[in-house]
Amino acid sequence: MKVRLGIDKWVAGPVARWVTLLIWLAAAGLLSMLAPSLSKEVVNNAPPLPDDKPSVQARELAMKEYPNAEDALALFVWRRQGGLTDTDLQRIQQFTERLSAHPVPYQTTIPPLHQMPLQVMKTKLSEDGSTIVSPVFFRKSAQSNEWKEGVDRAKEEAAGLFGSDPFAVAVDSPADLSARVTGQVGIQIDAAGVFGQADKTLLFGTVLLVLVMLLLIYRSPILAMTPLVAVGIAYFVISPILGWMVHSGMITVEKQGTNIMTVLLFGAGTDYCLFLIYRFRQLLQTEPDKGKALRGAITGSSGAIAMSSLTVILSLLTFLAAEYGSFRLLAAPFGISIFIMSLASLTLVPALLAIMGRASFWPFIPRTPGMLAERAKRKGRSAPASNKPSRDFAGSLVVRRPWLIVVLTCTVLSGFAVFATQVKFTFDKLAMFPKTMASIEGFSVIGEQFSPGQLAPAKVIVDTGGQDRDVAQTLASLPYVAQVSAPLAGRTNPQLVSYDVSLNLNPYSMEAMNLIPEVRQTVEGALSQSGDTNAAKHVWISGETAEQYDTKVTNERDMRIILPMILIMIAALLVVYLRSLVAAAYLILTVLLSYLSALGLGWLVLHNLMGMDVIQGTIPLYSFVFLIALGEDYNIFVISSIWQKSKHMPLKQAVLEGVKETGSVITSAGLILAGTFAVLITMPVQLMLQMGVITALGILIDTFIVRPFLVPAITLLLGRWAFWPGRRNAVADTDLPSGEKPVDPLFTGG
Repeated sequence: MKVRLGIDKWVAGPVARWVTLLIWLAAAGLLSMLAPSLSKEVVNNAPPLPDDKPSVQARELAMKEYPNAEDALALFVWRRQGGLTDTDLQRIQQFTERLSAHPVPYQTTIPPLHQMPLQVMKTKLSEDGSTIVSPVFFRKSAQSNEWKEGVDRAKEEAAGLFGSDPFAVAVDSPADLSARVTGQVGIQIDAAGVFGQADKTLLFGTVLLVLVMLLLIYRSPILAMTPLVAVGIAYFVISPILGWMVHSGMITVEKQGTNIMTVLLFGAGTDYCLFLIYRFRQLLQTEPDKGKALRGAITGSSGAIAMSSLTVILSLLTFLAAEYGSFRLLAAPFGISIFIMSLASLTLVPALLAIMGRASFWPFIPRTPGMLAERAKRKGRSAPASNKPSRDFAGSLVVRRPWLIVVLTCTVLSGFAVFATQVKFTFDKLAMFPKTMASIEGFSVIGEQFSPGQLAPAKVIVDTGGQDRDVAQTLASLPYVAQVSAPLAGRTNPQLVSYDVSLNLNPYSMEAMNLIPEVRQTVEGALSQSGDTNAAKHVWISGETAEQYDTKVTNERDMRIILPMILIMIAALLVVYLRSLVAAAYLILTVLLSYLSALGLGWLVLHNLMGMDVIQGTIPLYSFVFLIALGEDYNIFVISSIWQKSKHMPLKQAVLEGVKETGSVITSAGLILAGTFAVLITMPVQLMLQMGVITALGILIDTFIVRPFLVPAITLLLGRWAFWPGRRNAVADTDLPSGEKPVDPLFTGG
């Protein structure tokens, strides 16, 4: 199935090439001037859960009925290992007095420790007298950069009062006073800082890696820069378009999403460029007219690029069906980015190649045999001998031992896939970040000196109906509850009573999250025993732990919905593209096996080599979307070549030629794509690191096992049935011929 987009004659024309380049440059320049940059519009705390989740409904009720519930909490942790002195405590009181009289930006309230007698304040100390925690509340609707402005001002006030900066002192300093800011505000500020620093590192690392790999593959500095220039220009179009859409309220983009988008753009964009460049280079060796060669390259590769980008875009758009915000918010910006990048690959890159011509490949310029002979004659040398056709190892092995290949590859991949059943997941937000992060250090101090549950207590709200339900005693009797606050009546409904419940374990841990249903059932049981016949509708639980539990439930729901959607959608595309139900079925099964083996192998690497006990619970869905969409691309490329060749030659030779023809370009593309995802391993955020490991391994498995061996071997074993029902009688002979091998356009479909 050839895809004729009409761009081959346009872009390769002598005038059109310059017009195309100028259009892209003008678009990038004008959009950058007129629209806001995406980096200025991203958010760090977009609502992750829909409004109908229990924890969200409980939070809305708490914000309505209870003071400070609409505020975000920053916990200032003060510590001196030898014990806090009276002077330390007095200065902490001065600090709270200063913030009470002169609030920092976005501050709402602060408990008046300065009004507390010193002896009473000492009762708030940890058991060893080394630590005290002073809360400061900030506006919950503020962004993390606004919280940072307020916290930084508070730190300056503290440094002035103490005569030195306690926030710069090591938390385990044996003598000096140290301070850290943790709680929701502190963690969010540090998280935004980590993602912000990682953004620049990721961009630089990705560009450098792609440049080095292109230089090693093509040994041409001009050609190595061409994909990077194209991706760069496309990015300067993408960024303001997305920035304008965010600014207009059409979409929301998270900082975490822009980091992943950078990797996907450079990886997928470079891949698209390589398919065109490879075909152009191949045709330049037989076609003296560079314009004709470029037109042939565009015609031959445009179908593969269009099909590849369509597969990725539709896979990403399935995120629109997600309930979890971080998934759903990726759909629009990622889909738009890949669409624009594919347009650049089909228009901008050909224009650049048309302008530079054969010089693109300098110093190893591809020439026809006649051009080589003429060049040798001018230099007084004999004409170079024509190269003998090279034999492809993978293709030869497949046609000789297809059963062995299928059994061996399936055994290896299944062995890795078995370990996917041993993966342990977590939704602990704190586990994503390095332990040296300031807010994590502050949390650790709270966990050591107090109850870690004080970092993020759960708020249990009960509709008592005006009766004494004895909820506090019921909650306090639970073995995992460290402290229950005094009951607080609602602001507008005094029958609503809330209790702040501190657990005796990490409130972000899986253990704590899984206790939320038990807490709810316990309170509902107590209400039922006291005569409440509708107890299930009279209990609400809000707080970080409850929200994380709902995140876990939501993520599991999204996995059940999105995974089948992607498989059905890609299967439908394959049926339309290849006109074969059988081929669509085994291509889906092979890439699914590849995904499971990548997850299992990734777990072995992360757990046994990198010492991680759990991986983030959102990783499987992220990895699934990228690996299924990108991995299926490589299968489509190789099977399309085999399909086309099988029209003119026996299947064995079609497999041999198809694997050989697509081998080098897909290997190069796979290495670059895996390398770009591997750059995520350098990130200080475990979510990114884990995604980088699993996705990079999956791409390598597709590149070196599934694409060159497993898919061609299955195709060969199925014979004419591989084409069913589209071309049932197309293959009548599987013997290798001795005649001349026909030459067919690369990647033109079947």
